[in-house]
Amino acid sequence: MRAYPWFCFLFLLTACDKSGPNMQMILADKPAPSLADYNLFTDMHADTPSDRVFAYDLVNPLFTDYATKRRYVYVPKGQSAQYNATDALDFPVGTVLIKTFGYAPDMRTPNINSYKVETRLLIHKKDGWLAAPYVWNEAQTEAKYAPIGKRLHIQTVAPAGNKLDFSYAVPNANQCKTCHQSGHDVLPIGPKARNLNHNDQLQNWQTQGLLSGLVENLPKVPETHNTSFPLNVRARAYLDINCAHCHKPDGSASNSGLMLEWGETDQTRLGVGKRPTAAGRGAGGLLTVITPGKPDTSILAFRMQSAEPGIDMPELGRTLVHDEGVALIREWITEMPIEDK
Repeated sequence: MRAYPWFCFLFLLTACDKSGPNMQMILADKPAPSLADYNLFTDMHADTPSDRVFAYDLVNPLFTDYATKRRYVYVPKGQSAQYNATDALDFPVGTVLIKTFGYAPDMRTPNINSYKVETRLLIHKKDGWLAAPYVWNEAQTEAKYAPIGKRLHIQTVAPAGNKLDFSYAVPNANQCKTCHQSGHDVLPIGPKARNLNHNDQLQNWQTQGLLSGLVENLPKVPETHNTSFPLNVRARAYLDINCAHCHKPDGSASNSGLMLEWGETDQTRLGVGKRPTAAGRGAGGLLTVITPGKPDTSILAFRMQSAEPGIDMPELGRTLVHDEGVALIREWITEMPIEDK
């Protein structure tokens, strides 16, 4: 009897279920031409998820030009993700992470006259994760694969009430890989236990069979906007979700020596009193990444509050400055104790 790889049997188990996701497309070598080809949703507008496609959210979402984000996860029937205390959950082959970005004419009321601009898929193939961006048409009836990315003109009103008129960047496939880089691998960023741990979400995943191996005393980050939490942990949580996917030992910015993951404890690696590894225009003529008590002389704040290419940080994933995030980090730096020399 001929032996077949286990993922072939996974395909056979799911391919006959016409009501669920299309495992043949999910495990194919190349991304599908259209989002609808995966059958992750039962309607052309991608509003109603198919069987075993579950909506989820994060304690703190990564900032992307004030866009709304609707997240879904598909885990093949009979499979489950494994709990991980520090990194992203260990999802099985065939998993699809789905994130749809959208806007409304006024982001103070994001559900009124809202529309989709792109849907990004992260698909766990048999040889690793593959990132695939899909851009929605104006009629909101189809999202087509966009490997080279796209620029979209957005006009809206920010949550704070100011008008926004900007060019939104759908990342190309290589840019997706840059942000999701972990050593030589591409891995998910957001679905870590600490950023999924609210509203009993992790416990519900385990009940539904999506997740195995939960432990007691699960890690959790605070909501960055919730001022009932101490300023230090709110700022660290913001940097963890917005910056640490690059600023970690195996990330694309590892050569900077600046490590911003939630579990980092070394103050120099966090940037306090740290000299930049390269003093180009991105440093703005400033001498330290973080100068306690002085956000105006801290490179971290300088780069976050810039929208100029070559200076702005994060350098991918945003066109606008996140005013609320900048305010949080500036306050954090201002309140840092200044050591006597």
